[in-house]
Amino acid sequence: MNDRAGAARRVRVWDLPVRLFHWTLVALLATSWISAEIGGNAMQIHEWSGMSVLALVVFRLAWGFLGSTHARFTSFVRSPLEALRYGRTLFSPHSPRHLGHNPLGGWMVLALLASLTVQAGTGLFANDDIMIEGPLAVHVSKDTSDLLTQVHEISFNVLLVLVTLHIAAALFYLLFKRENLIVPMITGSKNVDDDAPPSRGGSVWLAALLLGLSAGAVWLVARG
Repeated sequence: MNDRAGAARRVRVWDLPVRLFHWTLVALLATSWISAEIGGNAMQIHEWSGMSVLALVVFRLAWGFLGSTHARFTSFVRSPLEALRYGRTLFSPHSPRHLGHNPLGGWMVLALLASLTVQAGTGLFANDDIMIEGPLAVHVSKDTSDLLTQVHEISFNVLLVLVTLHIAAALFYLLFKRENLIVPMITGSKNVDDDAPPSRGGSVWLAALLLGLSAGAVWLVARG
């Protein structure tokens, strides 16, 4: 359903697991960046942070199939053609609004998840040629580890571009389209039309179980 300005009521859109995933990921990415810049002993923190990011990504992929209405990929992943049509209306004051991610936003979510997977996955095999190497680096040759380290560094730049676009889009919607996408990711609710249904499903207990399984899987993989 679409919502309009001057909405009559508020409904829950983003469940607690999605919101915690989003803001925890922000904190972990900042931790990973800062620890990499510091280097030295801080690289141990960088490694733990990276594995935590990977666990979160695995969880989000599972939650994309088992989570609440607007957390599911089926609710926001649209065809490239539909995303293009939406993009053509982006600067129109009458472009449709969406309870969850719009068609372009859905593709941004997929791009971010893919970039995070590459970033965290290659980090498992990376090395800094000094004192720290990823937990799986011992299972590949030094040349392979060096190659994956280069991919890890390049993919971080790609991730930075995507994050910048993500932030710019949120500001664009806030300032130009007068639609606040930031507050709902904190409160979970949006102003909507009377006929807009709330998000359904999304058990917190199921989310906790999936997160635990995701963290366990990453830990087992990291053990080699």
